[in-house]
Amino acid sequence: MGNKVAAFTEDQLEEYQVCTYLNRQNILRAHRLFRQVTGGDAPKVMNRNATATVTAPFSQLDKLPLLKDNPFRRRICQVFSEDASGNLNFDQFLDLFSAFSDAAPREIKVVYAFKIYDFDEDGFLGGEDLLAAVQHLTHGQLSPEECNSVVKKVLEEADLDCDGRLSPSEFSHTILKCPYFLQNFKLRV
Repeated sequence: MGNKVAAFTEDQLEEYQVCTYLNRQNILRAHRLFRQVTGGDAPKVMNRNATATVTAPFSQLDKLPLLKDNPFRRRICQVFSEDASGNLNFDQFLDLFSAFSDAAPREIKVVYAFKIYDFDEDGFLGGEDLLAAVQHLTHGQLSPEECNSVVKKVLEEADLDCDGRLSPSEFSHTILKCPYFLQNFKLRV
């Protein structure tokens, strides 16, 4: 009783709540999870230096129950890591959970979904990006012909300016029509 160590100061917690779509409880749970993933390398009391320098390697993030079954887990971690390695510091770890939280607005979710599907990071979803997404989603269960057919159909439906690729606005226009997008684009801390 009374010997519990606070992971963050009240100011830090308040700042995280203002800068994310997470509540106090989510932030503290994320910290416990981050400490677990880093094998205890993350300090119990997080100062500004530790939140930006202590990293969780993708090899450990890949084992998290809430990520391990996601076919995009590597890509998700790459998008949220500053250097695209998939390794995340605590601030990036929180950003990931913030974007995937129930409280994140759909516009934020669409932006990150686009980034996750933009494998070549050119700012558009071309045929190769869409093909990679289909292969991830189907776990390689479709033949190359079937995958190409899906990509062709997506472009026919969503490529409004007929340039052979989806812009962020074309992607947004299409994905927001999908009734299950917001339900499925979430991870719970």
